[in-house]
Amino acid sequence: MKLALATQALAAAVLAAGVALAPVVSHAQSAPQQAAQKSERTRLVLQVSEDNPVNWNLALNNAENVQQALGKDNVQVEIVAYGPGLNMLKGESKVAGRLNAALDNNVDLIACGVTMGKMKLTKADLAGGIKVVPAGLLHIMARQSEGWHYVRP
Repeated sequence: MKLALATQALAAAVLAAGVALAPVVSHAQSAPQQAAQKSERTRLVLQVSEDNPVNWNLALNNAENVQQALGKDNVQVEIVAYGPGLNMLKGESKVAGRLNAALDNNVDLIACGVTMGKMKLTKADLAGGIKVVPAGLLHIMARQSEGWHYVRP
């Protein structure tokens, strides 16, 4: 009797697992779809919101390490600065040399327009090559909804 109940319970569990897996299986992609996704570049957005060279160096190291691990042509990296972190994108920044190296390696450095307005900064106050978006946080949110990986070092 106990064996019969255990068997029925196991059968019910397997059936329940099968039903639970059905949506996953029904959404499985074809081989061409999977191959197309694998050929896309990995996309990473890093957030820096601290006025601290240590945090900036960590973000720049993360960008460099991902490019080395995956291959520079296989990854797209953006570092978005807002709030106090924007200070490190200024021309006289303590990490200005590293910013230039990152830009040379196709890492996009992005400043928050809202923060710039509050700090009364213009694009001329920033190091060369810095892009400006209307709102840094909204840019990060948009990237996440587009499937970008998000890291806050």
